[in-house]
Amino acid sequence: MSALADFVKIKRKQSGFTQEEFAEKAGVALTVIRKIEQGKENLSLAKVNQVLQMFGHVVGPINEKA
Repeated sequence: MSALADFVKIKRKQSGFTQEEFAEKAGVALTVIRKIEQGKENLSLAKVNQVLQMFGHVVGPINEKA
């Protein structure tokens, strides 16, 4: 499982939410939470950030310098 998947799942469980409750609180579809926790790779960055903001985090593109 990816680091993102592990992080979201652990934090959600520590908060005492089911996937359904967490999706509602985060304002995203249940399928978004499920995809994140399953480590799917084709996720919307905006939706991932919407979920991560529940824990005070966001992700963004990595700027690699040549």
